[in-house]
Amino acid sequence: MNNIIRQIVLDTETTGMNIHPPYYIGHKIIEIGIVEIINRQITGKFFHTYLNPMQSISFDAYNIHGISNEFLLDKPVFCNIITNFINYIKGSQLIIHNAQFDIDFLNYEISLINNDLPKIQDICSIIDTLKIARELFPGKRNSLNSLCSRFNVDKQQRTTHGALLDAKLLANVFLAMTSSQNTFKLDDFQHINLNQQKYIKNKMIKHQKLLIIKPSTEENKLHIKQINMIKNKCGFCLWN
Repeated sequence: MNNIIRQIVLDTETTGMNIHPPYYIGHKIIEIGIVEIINRQITGKFFHTYLNPMQSISFDAYNIHGISNEFLLDKPVFCNIITNFINYIKGSQLIIHNAQFDIDFLNYEISLINNDLPKIQDICSIIDTLKIARELFPGKRNSLNSLCSRFNVDKQQRTTHGALLDAKLLANVFLAMTSSQNTFKLDDFQHINLNQQKYIKNKMIKHQKLLIIKPSTEENKLHIKQINMIKNKCGFCLWN
C-alpha cells in the first residue's frame, strides 16, 4: 500500500508588518487560508477563517488585501480557532511562500495564548516555495504573481490579496514547479495537466543545448578498450 502524503498550502493576511524583522511585533493575523493536497492532487478540502485582531488594520495593509476592521468585528479571535487550526495542520507538510514570515506570525499568535503550546515547526515539516523558486530561477522575480505568470496559473481573480485565494494559486504553482522532481513514463505525459505539459516542454526545449563534458585521458582509454572488446567479440561496433 502506498504511503499517503498530505501537504497543506497555507497563506495569511495581517494587520500590517514592520519594515525590519521581527515583522509581527505590534501586528496580528486577520485571515488564514489553507488548501489540502494529497499525493499531489488538490482535494478540494480547505481550512479558512477570518479573525478579529482586536486592533486597527494599517492603511498599507488594507490597500493590499482590502479587509476592513468593520468586516472583522463579528469574526472569531485567534484563541477561538487555535485547536481546530492545530488539529488541521498537525503532522502534514506545510507549504508556504516565504515561509518564515507566516510561521513567525503564527508562532507569535500562539505564544500570546499559551507559551506551552507547540510551535508550528514542531508539528509540521515546512517547505518554502520561495526558496525553491530562487533555486530554479536565480536572479528573477519570484513573487506569487510572477510564478503564476511563469507557470500559466490563472490569477485573474487576484485583484487583491486573499489568504484562501493565494493558497489555491500557490498550490497550483507548487505542483507545476515541482513536477520535474517526479519521474514519469512518456505514455503518462498526456495525463499531466496542460500547465505542467507546457512547463515540461519548455524545459525540454531550453535544455536542448546541453553542457558537453569531455572525458579524461584515462576515461578515453577505457572507452577505446571497451569498443575494441565489442569489435573483437561481435566482428563490428557501431560506436567505433
